[in-house]
Amino acid sequence: MNDPSPLGRVRVVLARPSHPGNIGAAARAMKTMGLARLWLVAPAAFPDPVAEARASGAGDVLAGATVAATLPEALAGTVFAAALTARRRDLSLPRLGPRAAAAELLEWSARGEVALVFGNEASGLTNEELGLCARPVTIPANPGYASLNLGAAVQLMCYELRMAVTGETFRAAAGAPTPAAHDEIEGFFAHLESAIIASGFLDPAKPRRLMAKLRRLFGRARLEKEEVAILRGILASFDTGKNKQN
Repeated sequence: MNDPSPLGRVRVVLARPSHPGNIGAAARAMKTMGLARLWLVAPAAFPDPVAEARASGAGDVLAGATVAATLPEALAGTVFAAALTARRRDLSLPRLGPRAAAAELLEWSARGEVALVFGNEASGLTNEELGLCARPVTIPANPGYASLNLGAAVQLMCYELRMAVTGETFRAAAGAPTPAAHDEIEGFFAHLESAIIASGFLDPAKPRRLMAKLRRLFGRARLEKEEVAILRGILASFDTGKNKQN
């Protein structure tokens, strides 16, 4: 996709969708609001004639869909990801409603590709998948019946994104620092975990929730590319200093 508009830099990611009809419904929802970048993580069935039938004229979105084996693969190269979740989670970052989340996504889209992530129809996103995203988003549904169809949830969020663009509710930050991409941040976390295991601070046999808490801490910071380089340089210097002592 070579769409230079803000919506052209938004990936709609469906993690482990179990029903092909919901994939088609999501594609239709996207096209009606001007989005086209569909990513599917380990879909149960795709391509599938049921998805094509439910897409109802949005077959081009299905044809252009990218299939990934894992969520980290689908988020590679993005600078910001927002995840839809209906449940309260321990150690979760502050959550937003759809309208505020759409504005934040589009602000980040001025600096690179962003992702809007939806979980499996039955179980939603796992804690690990949610931890890969910078911002949890909750649709304020009826607390007595908060079950929202996947296609409807995609439609609602795509609508808010379109309204944010057409209403000009966001402003691209001129000269803003370059945010760290998803894979750069994941590389930092892997380096950090290795370093604190080597130091003895973290026992891999009893990790408890240390890495989840560290992800939450750094998630609030919205790390920039230069900051990740500094942090990894510090971690590397610890290894160098240890080798010199030995």
